[in-house]
Amino acid sequence: MDAEREKLTQRVLEALDVVRPYLKSDGGDISFIEITDDLCVKVKLTGSCNGCPMSLQTLRGGVEMVVKQRVPEIVKVEAV
Repeated sequence: MDAEREKLTQRVLEALDVVRPYLKSDGGDISFIEITDDLCVKVKLTGSCNGCPMSLQTLRGGVEMVVKQRVPEIVKVEAV
């Protein structure tokens, strides 16, 4: 991993740390998987977030919004 990609990954991880307490308060969590070449962040929702009917809304309205605000280079966030 080159230095730029490593910095980008670190910034994404810091953004995920911002939303993590909210997910944990509902019994869930989030794991970083990767950043693709087209700047899509892949994450895995775990705990009660995995399979929750609101998980897509949480992903778009919460996680993706925070990540894109803090790391504007990111195009989208998707769950795997």
